Amino acid sequence: MTATQPLNLYTTPRSWHSLKPIWSGDKEAIQEGLPHEQLSPTWQMLLLGDGSPTHLLQLLTGERTEVDVIDMSLIGTTDDSAPAEIKFITEPRLRRQVWLRTASGQRLAYAASWWNGSNVDDYLQNRSLPVWRSLADLHTELYRDVRGIYYGHCPELETAFEQKAPFWGRHYLFWHDRQPLTLIYEVFSPYLQKYLGQMIQKN
Repeated sequence: MTATQPLNLYTTPRSWHSLKPIWSGDKEAIQEGLPHEQLSPTWQMLLLGDGSPTHLLQLLTGERTEVDVIDMSLIGTTDDSAPAEIKFITEPRLRRQVWLRTASGQRLAYAASWWNGSNVDDYLQNRSLPVWRSLADLHTELYRDVRGIYYGHCPELETAFEQKAPFWGRHYLFWHDRQPLTLIYEVFSPYLQKYLGQMIQKN
């Protein structure tokens, strides 16, 4: 699979890939955890935990996690059909979209994130790096606040992942110095079952 080159850098808005949910859960469901027959424990550690998914993907696959930036669009004052927490991201807003993949090219996840367009360059000085690595290089202290979890369909992601839906996804806020820094929406490929086992725990 070849790397996708960046598109629409600082130009006009384009769509992003959200799931059409079969099921969704709020912060209460995230804090309590899901029944194991709904989502297996290993997948819950990925989706509901507050650790870096990019780092976890690297540990799971044994390969460096690479980023293909496919979109950085100024969206101004719009809510971009993003999760409700977009209200915490000050204007003007910028949306970034990436694929997370192994160094050998296997796509593992998709992410859309929303930033304040005036200071995004302060935190993403090298846009080819995963967010966690960029912020770690700056020694930025963060709190990952997972707000929503989804199980659903997205034809574009079926094509991109070369995997059948439904997929699991989530969204969360990153807080820095008690202020919201960015809103992130992630969807994970079922290919990860190779490392995490079945998403749904079998009886």
